[in-house]
Amino acid sequence: MADGLILHEVAIARDDTPLIALDRTVGPGDVLTVMGPSGVGKSTLLAAITGTLPPGFSLSGKIWLDGHDITRAPPHRRRVGILFQDDLLFPHMSVAQNLGFGLRPGGTARDRTRLIDLGLMDIGLEGFGDRDPATLSGGQKARVALMRMLLSDPCALLLDEAFSGLDAALRIQMRALVFDRARARRLPVLMVTHDEEDAQAAGGAVIRLG
Repeated sequence: MADGLILHEVAIARDDTPLIALDRTVGPGDVLTVMGPSGVGKSTLLAAITGTLPPGFSLSGKIWLDGHDITRAPPHRRRVGILFQDDLLFPHMSVAQNLGFGLRPGGTARDRTRLIDLGLMDIGLEGFGDRDPATLSGGQKARVALMRMLLSDPCALLLDEAFSGLDAALRIQMRALVFDRARARRLPVLMVTHDEEDAQAAGGAVIRLG
């Protein structure tokens, strides 16, 4: 199997009622945008890829990531990163501790600190490690959430309405940051959105459900 995210004849049903049927490949660094009204099953598709489908839903077909069949793999072994509308930072942890939570186990304390410091530099927040997340602006929180996810070294990136809670200027900035980082790391991206401008900014193929 080729690198990237492959949804091979994937079909999702709820209580035997068909919801979604997809047969698509998202290449490294490419973005596939999925659009459609609420309730059509966009977030359910993301749950199938992350391995978190709720009870009552069934999945057929195969999900491949960089040549590995992850269809039945447990969520923590899939190496799929996901960004939501809310930043979901841990309020009881500092910015650096939030980033450290994303790091894969192993390595020395010095190595982990270096990776966290490099991550902060990469998102323009050098020196913010000791800050309480509550003191950050919305844009800063979004950048920390993005870097925490990237530090987990994912092989694919899912975006679940990730930009919808941001004001117009910040939305443009965050879209550029996310898509630039994904291309630089050759991550296949699957984005769920209601927003036509998100789809245009992504520049890839668009699927409209419903």
